[in-house]
Amino acid sequence: MPTYEYICDACQHQFETFQSITADPLVKCPECGKKKLRRLIGTGAAIIFKGSGFYCTDYRSESYRRAASKDNGGASSGNGSGKGSGNGESKAGSASKKSSS
Repeated sequence: MPTYEYICDACQHQFETFQSITADPLVKCPECGKKKLRRLIGTGAAIIFKGSGFYCTDYRSESYRRAASKDNGGASSGNGSGKGSGNGESKAGSASKKSSS
């Protein structure tokens, strides 16, 4: 839920409150009781995510993590300049052999 900031035009009381995005703005001041509240526009009207971050990989299964670590380990050791270009040439060479037969 976002934090909204309000100010009372009657008594100048200023405060913040948590409200649902779909909730109607408050109208009655909790300090003086008059219906002179005004919602301020500012950074308080946004959703704030606290913590280190939220990523789609945070909730992956254990089997997915094991497979990903195996893939990453193989990719980092197989990125040599000779091996990478050799694989591409052999695939192209085998494809041309199949098409010529």
